[in-house]
Amino acid sequence: MASRLRRATRLLLVDTTPLKHSRGFRWLYAGLALAWFGRQLTVVAVPYQVYRLTGSTFLVGALGIAQLVPLLLTSVVGGAIVDSVDRRRLLVFAQLALMATAIGLAFNASLDDPAVWAIFILSGLNAGISAIDSPARSASVPALVGRELLPSALALTQTLGNIAKTVGPAIGGLLIAQTSLTLTFAVEAAAFGLGTFFMFRIGSLEPEGGGQRFGWDSIKEGYRFLRERRILQANFAIDLNAMIFGMPQALFPAIGETVLGGDATTVGLLYAAPGAGALLAAVTSGWVGRIRQQGRAVVIAVIVWGAAIAGFGLAGSVGVAVVLLAIAGGADVVSAVFRNTILQLAVPDRLRGRLGSIHIAVVSGGPRVGDFEAGAVASVTTPQISVVSGGLACILGAIFISRRMPEFSSYRAGDEAVDAR
Repeated sequence: MASRLRRATRLLLVDTTPLKHSRGFRWLYAGLALAWFGRQLTVVAVPYQVYRLTGSTFLVGALGIAQLVPLLLTSVVGGAIVDSVDRRRLLVFAQLALMATAIGLAFNASLDDPAVWAIFILSGLNAGISAIDSPARSASVPALVGRELLPSALALTQTLGNIAKTVGPAIGGLLIAQTSLTLTFAVEAAAFGLGTFFMFRIGSLEPEGGGQRFGWDSIKEGYRFLRERRILQANFAIDLNAMIFGMPQALFPAIGETVLGGDATTVGLLYAAPGAGALLAAVTSGWVGRIRQQGRAVVIAVIVWGAAIAGFGLAGSVGVAVVLLAIAGGADVVSAVFRNTILQLAVPDRLRGRLGSIHIAVVSGGPRVGDFEAGAVASVTTPQISVVSGGLACILGAIFISRRMPEFSSYRAGDEAVDAR
């Protein structure tokens, strides 16, 4: 009985084998913990500060566009840079640059009359740097853990990310409510500063073959690889659909304070709820390695995400809102594990930085476009209408993509060995 229970537990709980087998992955994981925690403080603090200064849901949504433009511009060259130099050096540079933007936000928040334009600029710089930082991290994981342990390593990073998404916003809301925005941004800067030390401990991470010479031909090679593979195109398209139509984070300050009658702590709970649900899904992800129909799993997870978001738009209490956002977060982590596995195994190491950069542009740019879409719709209707319509559009989009690209919904683990064009 006891042995069966242990076996069932191993099958259910997230697999920690990559942390035991790879010293480099342990250091990367520790640095990632600090980086994600620091970034989640900003996720709450920046939109909350803009909303308190302006009272405009449109301007809060416009933060997404201010972040999207530098993100996209940097992602065009960021992946090629990641594939041309030691990835550890890039990670160190990125942590220092992110720390500098957090210091700038803290200084601005300390002023008697904080400048809204400065928040937009510093947030944009932060997003642009992430277009180098994130693909460098994602390209490093397969090199550190190997092919067999990759799904487990990605599940571990999803677990960590969702711990940050749960704890970070909640702490951010409390810090803002109990202390100040200045201290909140200062804590973020400290997290990136300590994360820099951990990046030094990883060891050299030269791309396979010594790296591809940086240049226009290198950039074009990454996009040409994507253009020839419909599986990867669908992989990106279904995530863009979910994030653009079903990502109402820009409306959390307005919904938390106006619709639900709360304060900064309530807003922090709304930001934390998807992370809490995703965390629960991630720590019970021991089963993901046994799923063969990974494309279909992504489609189902995105539909569940959209339904939960639509339900959140109809919620009349904090408790119901938090539960529905947690369900959405759980569905999102399932989608993310399988999408990342498909991506990493379908792309050779020499191209992982470039395809990872495109991936980051999608997963980071999509929510920012979604912020703008949600804020713009809410400004001409209501926050509730914006959320519900977005969730329904997400469901319809997932169905459309699965019908338009049936090879994605029928994708099975192992198909990456075939040239999926």
